[in-house]
Amino acid sequence: MSTTRRLLTLALVASGVALTSGRLRAQDAGAAFPIPDSETADPPTQARIQAIEAVAATDGWNAVVVPIRSAALRSYARERYGAADAWFHLYAWAALFSEPENVFTSNWVQAIVAGRANYEGVAGAYHPTDKPLGSYMTPGMQDWVLTNAAFSEEFFSNVKPVDYLPMVFQILEGLHRRNAERFAQYSSLALAIALVNDVAPPPYWPHGQVTPQALPRKLPNPAFVFDRLALEDMNGNTYHRLTRLRAEELKFVVDAAAPLPELDWSLNHVPYPLDRFEGAYLMIKYREDRAQNNQFVWAGEPYTLPAIQNVGGICVDQAYFASEAGKARGVPTLLFTGTGNDARHAWFGYLDENHSWQLDAGRYAELRLVTGSAIDPQTWSVISDHELRFLSDRFRALPTFMQSRVHEEFARDFLDLGDYAGAARAARSAVNYERRNLEAWETLIAADTKLGAPASGVEGVMREAALAFTPRYPDLVASFGNRVVQSLRDRGETSLASYEERGLADRMRGDRDDLAIKQAALILARSIATQGVPDQFATYNGILSQYGRGESTTFFDMIVVGFSEHLALLHMRPQAREAVERARMALDIQPGTPLAADVDKLLSRLQD
Repeated sequence: MSTTRRLLTLALVASGVALTSGRLRAQDAGAAFPIPDSETADPPTQARIQAIEAVAATDGWNAVVVPIRSAALRSYARERYGAADAWFHLYAWAALFSEPENVFTSNWVQAIVAGRANYEGVAGAYHPTDKPLGSYMTPGMQDWVLTNAAFSEEFFSNVKPVDYLPMVFQILEGLHRRNAERFAQYSSLALAIALVNDVAPPPYWPHGQVTPQALPRKLPNPAFVFDRLALEDMNGNTYHRLTRLRAEELKFVVDAAAPLPELDWSLNHVPYPLDRFEGAYLMIKYREDRAQNNQFVWAGEPYTLPAIQNVGGICVDQAYFASEAGKARGVPTLLFTGTGNDARHAWFGYLDENHSWQLDAGRYAELRLVTGSAIDPQTWSVISDHELRFLSDRFRALPTFMQSRVHEEFARDFLDLGDYAGAARAARSAVNYERRNLEAWETLIAADTKLGAPASGVEGVMREAALAFTPRYPDLVASFGNRVVQSLRDRGETSLASYEERGLADRMRGDRDDLAIKQAALILARSIATQGVPDQFATYNGILSQYGRGESTTFFDMIVVGFSEHLALLHMRPQAREAVERARMALDIQPGTPLAADVDKLLSRLQD
C-alpha cells in the first residue's frame, strides 16, 4: 500500500475506527450506507458501485470510505480473496478521492525528500488547496477506474509514494477525455505515461555527459506521446505489441529524451530488427580521439540522434542512441553506466522478442564490468539490482503473485490499524504464496516486532527472507544479512555480528564483486566510526589484502578514495598518500590505464 493510503487509514483510526481480531468496530460505521454481508462474498456489483458514486456525489467520497473498507474486511475474513481484493481496491480509490490535496502534498514532499528526489525541477513552491484529489477526475473517469478491475490492480501495484497524484490524475483524465475507446485499449500505456510525466525529469537524466543547451531534457506533451505510440502500434510499426506490455515495462518506452521528430527519424534510419537490436549500439562510430583527450562531455552541435550518427560518439552516446531508437519502436530500454577493472563504461538493455530483458548490449566482457546503474523514470532515481531482476523474471504477472498481493495489502492495512497478529498472519500467507513478495516480508518483520517477538525470532524471519531471495537477488540477501548483523550488535553479540559481516563479503565475491566491495566499505566505515586510527589502518590493510588484488575502479572509489580522504581530514596527508600507494600495489594497477590516472589525480589532491 502507498504512503498516501496508509496515512489516510491512520486518520480514520484517529477519528474513531478501530480493528479487533480482523473486524471493524466503529460507532455508526456504515450505518448510513450499509453494505450487507451477502454482497461481500462477491466483487462489488455495478449497481453497488453506482450507489456508492451517488452517495459520493452528494456527501463526498469520505462518506463511503469506512463502509467500503468494512465490506473489504468482511470479505477477507470469509476467505473470499478475489472478492476481497476488488472491495479493497474500491476502498483504496475512495480513500484517494477523498484525500485533501494539501494533506497529500505535505506527505508527498516528505517522500520526495526522504527519497532524495528533490532535485531542481521538482523542488519548488506548491500551493495546494484543501479540495480532494478526486476533483482531478470527472465522474466519468472515476466510474471507469472503479469498474475496471485490471486497471485498479495495475495502478495500485505500481503507484509509489513519490508519484504526484494530482498530476497523475490530470494526465489520465486528459487522455481518457481525448479518446475514451483508445484509452481503454491502451490503459497500461496511459498509466505509464502518467507515472513518468507527473514531475519534470532531473538534470542528470538520461546521462550527465551532455549539457542542458545541447539536450533540453524536457518530456513532450503526454497526449502526443500517447497518440504517437498508439498509432505506431496499430500500424504495426512497433517491435512489441504495446497492449501486451505492462505499465512497469512501458514506462521504459515513454521516457524518451529525444523529441518525437527524432524518434520518427530513427524508424527509417535504424535498420535492426528486435532479434538483432544490439546492432543499434554499434551503428555509432566510437570516437577514440574524444576518449584519448578526455572529452567526455558532448560539445558543439545539439545532441540529436542524426548528429550522433553523423559524427560518432563515445560509449555513453552509443548507449543513448540505441536506447532512444528502441523506445521509438515501442521497445522498453535502459541506459546503463558502470565501472570495470580500469575504466568506466556505458551500455544499454532492452526487452527482447521473447519478453526477456537483455541487459548487456554493448557491455564488453574484457572490461570486467560490475552491475551497472540505470534510472527509473517513475522515481527518477537509480533502479535497485533486485528491481531489475524482478523486471527480468516477470513473476509479478503470475497468478501466485496476484494472490500473494491480496494478502500483503490486507497485512499492511492490519499493521497500520494496530492489529499486529492479523498483520502477521496475512503477511505469512502472502510469502507462502510467493516467496519473492518483498513488501510482505517487510510487513511480517514489522508485525513480529510490534508483537514483541524476541530479537532472535525477528532475526530468524530476516534470515528466512534472505534465503527466499537466494541466489538470484544478492543485493536483498546482503540487505537482510546486514540487518541481522545490526540486530546482533544491538543485543551485544558483537563477535558474532563481525563474523557474519565478514562472511557476507566473502559470499559475494566472484559473481558479485560489487556487493562484496560494498560490504567491505561497510566494515571500513564501522571501523572509522568506532575505532582508533591504528585499528582503522589495520582494517584498511586487511581489506586491501583480502579483496583488493586485481580489483576494479569501484573498489578504488569506495575504499581507497574514501579512506585516504578521511585521513586527509585528520591532517594525516602523508599517511593518506601512503594508503593510496599501498592500494596501487594491492590492486596491481597498470601504468597508462584510466585507473592509474585516477590514482595520480588523487595523490595530487593529497599533497601538503
